[in-house]
Amino acid sequence: MNGFSTSPGDLALDRFPHDSRDPLRAWDAADAYLLRRLAGLPGPEGEPVAAADLGGRVVVLGDRWGALTTALAAFRPTLVTDSYLTAEATRRNLAANGADPDQVRITTTQDAPPERVDVLLVRVPKSLALLEDQLHRLAPSLHEGSLVVGTGMTTEIHTSTLDLFTRLVGPTRTTLAERKARLILATPDAALARPANPWPLTYALPSDIGVMAGRPVVNHAGVFCPDRLDIGTRFLLEHLPTPPANGHVVDLGCGNGVVGTAAALTTPGVRVTFVDESYPAVASAEATFRANTPDAKAEFVVADGLSGAAPASVDLVLNNPPFHTHRATTDTVAWRMFRDSRAALRPGGELWVIGNRHLGYHVKLKRLFGNCEVAASNPKFVVLRAVR
Repeated sequence: MNGFSTSPGDLALDRFPHDSRDPLRAWDAADAYLLRRLAGLPGPEGEPVAAADLGGRVVVLGDRWGALTTALAAFRPTLVTDSYLTAEATRRNLAANGADPDQVRITTTQDAPPERVDVLLVRVPKSLALLEDQLHRLAPSLHEGSLVVGTGMTTEIHTSTLDLFTRLVGPTRTTLAERKARLILATPDAALARPANPWPLTYALPSDIGVMAGRPVVNHAGVFCPDRLDIGTRFLLEHLPTPPANGHVVDLGCGNGVVGTAAALTTPGVRVTFVDESYPAVASAEATFRANTPDAKAEFVVADGLSGAAPASVDLVLNNPPFHTHRATTDTVAWRMFRDSRAALRPGGELWVIGNRHLGYHVKLKRLFGNCEVAASNPKFVVLRAVR
């Protein structure tokens, strides 16, 4: 747990899943700056946002680990998140700080937005596309009296960020920086003519991708590499193993579902489970799968990887693990994915991993599985195979 001193009170916060070795906090200066301003404490330019403005329906968009939502629980906020891990962290942080869980409504970026939003607090996401999609969804619920405040570190707020608020909400300005954090203040314009929301986006794959050649891919906003096939996934598709007949395949960290869909097309009748902690990713995977295999069956699971999977229930795991959490580079997620995959695989089952060569995943896989071989490699990527 990390101690977080805020105007509403001192909080004990943690990331999810808990890792005692993880030095990263569940809050940062951007969260603190926003809460200071909402409490009426002046920032460097001396223009506080009055605490009295926090009335009516309060919506918190993009909270990282529930710091803002927990601090503002007394205002009965609605959290809108794209992340299962954020939702779980928020639930646990609310409980750890004695908040009534019924005070907070947790929704996803795929759910219908509230009909009315009186206060919109935006933790600027890493993905500009996700911000665009969510402002498109939420802006119609704002009114001229709504308070709209965004927050982020100075490295996260760009001219393009401000342009989105201006185009989709109304006149926008920023504050001066405080501890390398900045606020965005937007004034809703009811007469604003907004362009159409471009998300989700559909595109066709190149003609040289095996069973996926020319096939449609659907990407909801916030999914990695939303407008083209990323080169790592392409390399894995070029060396995809043939799933066993009537076997159970897991596309772990599925993103838009291209890899799991390719497995289903390679071996008709195979059972595929798509798993990701991102709600937009799982929605994208389902849309991609349905567009290419309308009669096939699959499961679509939003979860913390395979932590809840039945032991020895899977024949093949296909995995392109992330090596960062928000802006922090870490191998913690990959290690957890590898460990949980080993537990979920049947004896003789295989884990196939695509990763950048420099990440050294083979070391972890050999430690966990007792074996690891290079199935394919090029100057940038390596495809690794480990057998349970």
